Amino acid sequence: MSAVEQSVAVATRLDPHALRRDFPILAREVHGRPLVYLDNAASTQKPQAVIDAELNCYRRYYANVHRGVHTLSQESTAAFEGARGRVRRFLNAPSEQEIVFVRGTTEAINLVAHSFVAPRVKPGDEIVVTHMEHHSNIVPWQLLCERTGAVLRVVPITDAGEFTVADVEAALTPRTRFLSLVHVSNVLGTVNPVREIVAAAKAHGVPVLVDGAQATPHMPVDVQALDADFYAFSGHKVYGPTGIGALYGRYDLLAEMTPYQGGGDMIRSVSFAGTEYADPPARFEAGTPHIAGAIGFGAAVDYLMEVGLERIAAHEAELVAHAAEAVAAVPGVRLIGAPRQRAGAVSFVMKEAHPHDIATILDQQGIAIRAGHHCTEPLMERYGVPATARASFGLYNTREEVDALVEGLHKVNRLFGLGT
Repeated sequence: MSAVEQSVAVATRLDPHALRRDFPILAREVHGRPLVYLDNAASTQKPQAVIDAELNCYRRYYANVHRGVHTLSQESTAAFEGARGRVRRFLNAPSEQEIVFVRGTTEAINLVAHSFVAPRVKPGDEIVVTHMEHHSNIVPWQLLCERTGAVLRVVPITDAGEFTVADVEAALTPRTRFLSLVHVSNVLGTVNPVREIVAAAKAHGVPVLVDGAQATPHMPVDVQALDADFYAFSGHKVYGPTGIGALYGRYDLLAEMTPYQGGGDMIRSVSFAGTEYADPPARFEAGTPHIAGAIGFGAAVDYLMEVGLERIAAHEAELVAHAAEAVAAVPGVRLIGAPRQRAGAVSFVMKEAHPHDIATILDQQGIAIRAGHHCTEPLMERYGVPATARASFGLYNTREEVDALVEGLHKVNRLFGLGT
């Protein structure tokens, strides 16, 4: 790297210490210690811009959307639909009509299972997932298989926590009707080669949904470049509110799909003789939506785009690599998985301490991690453990916080008699 390139890299490097000032909660203490928040894969904290966007809605212009002619309704509708435009830009989707607001990734997957896949399968047809999926990308397909007689096939993973395009292709058969896979594992942090997998699946005529809940906080996502038929993610994973998320779907596919729920706002006309449905995305947004949540969601993706997803990815790549190396060096620790490309999370077990004990001891030091099966029980079974401890990272985390985590793990060892 030349001197000029080095200067540019330093100038564009993300400063997490500066960004932390945008997040009010990070200034608090827990048990008399500064909060070290390493549970970002479960849910991220909220910047003041998101908090202000929601408060401003309720304080200044809140009203129900789409149906009112009065000023508040018109302003609320403009802000709500403006958020849809922000999500479209965040994903580089071709059209706002391809962005459906949902409660989160879970509802998005259920919507696709119900409205797109179910009408297209019959007994003996196959749906393919991978061994590293979250329960929200397993259970909806199991329910669908129970209703239709379809069969769920699973792509295996290596001990490192990876699978290849060839592994996916080996699972595809003439009976395969759909592939649904995670972009980034919420436990292993594995970044899957989604673009290549989508291309391989489409060569077999198989449509694809990508669970992007753990990818969108950590890296740029371009749905046109990925070419997936559906892409889902959650607001609360990208520093936005809970109870809101988005499903991107190709418009031609959305237009063929029947509604997931019926009610107000998803119709063109209703009579007792029959109902004519609205065009997408309204067709899939029955009832009063999470108006302020959508507006906060839009503010969150704006915040990420302003910070810069490439900068976030570079910062977190260094941070996660440091964490994986430092945690693995603690006596008695075993990392779960060793993917070549990891984002967001490091999961581990300790020789003497249950993950819940680890998390409890760390909490007394002000350090928040997650302990449990992380809604991935099949993955836990694959590694022969009932649970793991998981440290997961966001744009505001620092190397000093990783070092605090490591010191906390040494304290766990001391309490369990390992003397480190």
